Formats: sequence, C-alpha cells, structure tokens
Amino acid sequence: MTLYAFYSDMRDIYQCPHPLVQRLQHYFLTYKEAPDAPKPTTEITHIYDRGEAYDVIRRSQEDYHKHFGDLKQSLLAPLRDS
Repeated sequence: MTLYAFYSDMRDIYQCPHPLVQRLQHYFLTYKEAPDAPKPTTEITHIYDRGEAYDVIRRSQEDYHKHFGDLKQSLLAPLRDS
C-alpha cells in the first residue's frame, strides 16, 4: 500500500491520525517564526471540519478577487496591449 492509498479514503481532518494533525499544527504555528522569536505570534483556536474549511477557502478567494481582481486577466493585459 502506498502512502497516497492510505490517505485516499480520508475526507475530513478528523479521520487523520492524531500525530499527523499535530505535525500540521506545528508547521502552521512555526513556519514563519524567526528561530530566536521570543514568543509565538500565531495561534490555532480550533480545527475546521471539511465543510468549514471549504467555506473559509471560498470566502478567502472572494476577498482576493474583490481586492486584486482577476489575476489571469491582469497578467494577460500587457500581452494584449503590445
């Protein structure tokens, strides 16, 4: 069995082994921290289930598009203007 096969049936974070969830939490809590940072600046208040995570992603994409517009069109515009 490959690693991908092991995880392929999981549809929610709560189906993942707890050590994997702990590693993910550690990553998101520390990946931007300076090695000598006096105290953490990030916290995880709770873990989203699948539905809530999809909702957060959707709302983030909407916010991005409101703020930056259509990135693809912005990148292609200079090519069309030349």
